[in-house]
Amino acid sequence: MKTPVLEIRDLHVDFELSAGPVHAVRGISLLAYAGETLAVVGESGSGKSASMLAVLRLNPEPPCTYPGGEILLDGRDLLVLPEKQLREVRGNDVAMVFQDPMTSLDPLQKVGNQVAEVLRRHRGASRGEARAEAVRALDEVGIPDPELRARQYPHELSGGLRQRVMIATALVGRPRVLIADEPTTALDVTVQRQILDLLADLRARHGMAVVLVTHDLGVVAETADRVVVMNDGRVVEHGPVGQVFDTPREQYTRDLLAATPRLEPTP
Repeated sequence: MKTPVLEIRDLHVDFELSAGPVHAVRGISLLAYAGETLAVVGESGSGKSASMLAVLRLNPEPPCTYPGGEILLDGRDLLVLPEKQLREVRGNDVAMVFQDPMTSLDPLQKVGNQVAEVLRRHRGASRGEARAEAVRALDEVGIPDPELRARQYPHELSGGLRQRVMIATALVGRPRVLIADEPTTALDVTVQRQILDLLADLRARHGMAVVLVTHDLGVVAETADRVVVMNDGRVVEHGPVGQVFDTPREQYTRDLLAATPRLEPTP
């Protein structure tokens, strides 16, 4: 049996709001293995993003609390790690790519400096070493003329290039787990395909576990090995993608599949 890189056990995530507590995640469990893509799917509000943000404790605390569960990375429970140790995990062992790079990249910093910062913080690299490695990282994710792009600011790049910068920033530290939260939502269809192909290629080259959070079942069918279906903060179905899509056990999964747009032949 393979050993999972990341294991979530019976995770609960609550938000204590003035109107009362919101139980965003209600006891989910999942496993992520090196070299595979695990998709986490469900409609908006199903708890997908809250679950994944919990891995790096990026939900705001307060109002977020974790009343139960474990998030294990190589046997260490990330939910109880002191903040100093957790900062060493973020971007080093586990990295995250968000859906909107314009809100994640610093508009006042050149993109090369933002990629290099990961190496300076986690590897103790010198400024020159980190910058050279940042340029290599930009080249690895398919950014043309990476030397020039490294000297530019986020607003000078297209949406697709900004997303590639986010991926380069996430991967430059060689994390064991990459969480991609709706990484192609804001991109046109052609660029979406390029980004998904890039993630698959990098996963294969570096042997990472990729957790892909999405509502797009077409993307899941093409890119994922296993899928977890969430509804109302719970896992309602999970398994290999082909099995879940071909013979779904739960009505909710069947409804999601039925709601997926299809190109039907003209009569």
